Amino acid sequence: ESIEGVEFISVNTDAQALRKTSVGNVIQIGGDITKGLGAGANPQVGRDAALEDRDRIKDSLTGADMVFIAAGMGGGTGTGAAPVIAEVAKELGILTVAVVTKPFSFEGKKRLAFAEQGIDELSKHVDSLITIPNEKLLKVLGRGVTLLEAFASANDVLKNAVQGIAELITRPGMINVDFADVRTVMSEMGHAM
Repeated sequence: ESIEGVEFISVNTDAQALRKTSVGNVIQIGGDITKGLGAGANPQVGRDAALEDRDRIKDSLTGADMVFIAAGMGGGTGTGAAPVIAEVAKELGILTVAVVTKPFSFEGKKRLAFAEQGIDELSKHVDSLITIPNEKLLKVLGRGVTLLEAFASANDVLKNAVQGIAELITRPGMINVDFADVRTVMSEMGHAM
């Protein structure tokens, strides 16, 4: 699904996941490290993969006014690569907003610890950080929800957050908001949950 004025780039270590995405612009990172597989739930592998392809990431971000980094935290690629991508965007002077999810409790304490570390590292390189705790989402959805429905709902929340901010800029409304206004607000926003 497209959002007016937004270009999507899917970044992953997992070549198979990239082949399945509907996003036209993809960057497979860490080919030498992962051989096209995932990061094995290891954030260091995700970080190393992003560093390996840092120049490709930089090339793809060059010219952007604003970058949204949407990632699930707690695994390998999102947790490790998102801070590197954010760092590149900041070096380019791009307004950088991260919208990330924290794992469900059933995913385990180790994954939650990785997520917390990744979010802490990411927060050093973004203007605004929006964290969506999947556990709170589960409470809202209720007990009868399936695992697939829960993950789909988390993805919808990510998409809606990005869409809402993007539409502030791209669509005229009762109060006209331009990019400079959004830059001011988002650069002073900090961390939201």
